[in-house]
Amino acid sequence: MIRSTWSIMKREFAGYFATPLAYVFIVIFLLATGIFTFYIGNFFDRGQADLQSFFSFHPWLFLFLIPAISMRLWAEERRGGTIELLMTLPVPLASAVLGKFLAAWAFTAIALALTFPIWITVNILGSPDNGVIIAGYIGSLFMSGSYLAIGACISATTKNQVIAFVVSVAVCFLFLVSGLPIVLDVFRSWTPPFFTDLLASFSFLTQFNGIVDGVITAKSVVFFASLIIVWLVANAMVVELKKAN
Repeated sequence: MIRSTWSIMKREFAGYFATPLAYVFIVIFLLATGIFTFYIGNFFDRGQADLQSFFSFHPWLFLFLIPAISMRLWAEERRGGTIELLMTLPVPLASAVLGKFLAAWAFTAIALALTFPIWITVNILGSPDNGVIIAGYIGSLFMSGSYLAIGACISATTKNQVIAFVVSVAVCFLFLVSGLPIVLDVFRSWTPPFFTDLLASFSFLTQFNGIVDGVITAKSVVFFASLIIVWLVANAMVVELKKAN
């Protein structure tokens, strides 16, 4: 299974760079992170040697950029009819699902790694806590993986990449805002406290902000890992169901 997963991953990863899409995405991502960090985030006006203004916008950037990556994972295969060919290969379904996901995740990791000039800049201008910054990158990688797993599952349900993108954004948005006060206040008035606490715990913002503050807890790691696993299992089930039909 490991060999077949690796083969699928390599094929999918190479496919990103076979078209200008990968380069366009990376350029847009780097420009967006720079604009949000230095201009909208008021990096220089804050006068602090940290990357809080850099990481604080990641959940919202990923909300639109990650579904743009995941929307093609399965929808393109279904639209082009190549999913039937993929399913006839001597490759376990789990390998196909995991290979596609890991390729997209690796591509996202490269985009994140290319933001290193911002890290260098803050080290030149001051003496930041690089441990906190590393934690922020790890949190961003975990969160992007969760976005990707959700998007991959939704991509498997349709042949239309636009529909996959819109639905993925909508579902990810629900996970993103579930911990905001404006959402919790709606439920707090008529539900028991444990329910609002549970709802808040499902928020990407709640889990991610804790990591960005430099605290990588087992709870956060388990949350993101569980979310990825659940949506990948759902992805496999959807593909199997569509294949049967």
